[in-house]
Amino acid sequence: MYKKNYASAKIRGKQRVCRYLSATGALKRLVPHTVSLTEPNLRSMAGRYKSLYIKPDVGSMGIGVHRMTRLIGGYELLSTRKRSQLRRRFGTLSSLYRHMKAQRQGRMIVQQAVWLDRVNGRPYDLRAMVQRKPGGSWTCTGIMAKVGAPYKIVTNYYQGGKIVTLQNLLKQKRLSSSARRSRTYYLTAKALQVSRVLSRMRSGMHEMGIDFAYDRNGRLWILEVNSNHPQYHPLKKLDRRAYDRMAEYARSYGRYDNGR
Repeated sequence: MYKKNYASAKIRGKQRVCRYLSATGALKRLVPHTVSLTEPNLRSMAGRYKSLYIKPDVGSMGIGVHRMTRLIGGYELLSTRKRSQLRRRFGTLSSLYRHMKAQRQGRMIVQQAVWLDRVNGRPYDLRAMVQRKPGGSWTCTGIMAKVGAPYKIVTNYYQGGKIVTLQNLLKQKRLSSSARRSRTYYLTAKALQVSRVLSRMRSGMHEMGIDFAYDRNGRLWILEVNSNHPQYHPLKKLDRRAYDRMAEYARSYGRYDNGR
């Protein structure tokens, strides 16, 4: 994982971020149910939800992510390994849990699965980049979409996903111009709300990459927030204006890596 050499504090751990956001009434319903990985927690969550994500509390690029689905007579586990994806079946939750613990991936979390909305048959989520110059207020400097590769359980670019602009995606969804403006405004407002809540918990923050997703019923969710060197360089070829704006803000707090 990238080590920062510029001034922007981070909040470490997905579960901690979920806890902070869930404590805010206006955001609580946007946060998937998330607990630490223990056998009792896994059993409780599996009884409540048909599908779960099991992933590192601290991680990136979709590496080490698992999706567990309850089947008749057992459980299916899809797992990312570097750029590949593996499929396994287990007869009991205890055997699945023992397999997960044997992976030794550090602290893991269990999260309610969100069945993502699709575009052209592929799942997608949205990354909102929020930044602020030293002493300034939070600004949403751009939103991009990550469209997943076929049959993958994550949408990350590293795992074969494709990056497109938000407007491109909304046009592919055949939304009207007024609907596109409304959705962009709503996502921007929620991104700024998230940034204000989290920055109250940790001083010295200047950037966050907030991953949103709409489910198949049109409900918005916050999947995770990356405050450790969030990436924006794919926008350089897609939306140069947004990329330049992000780079300008980044330079103001000492980030000179062109988004990498």
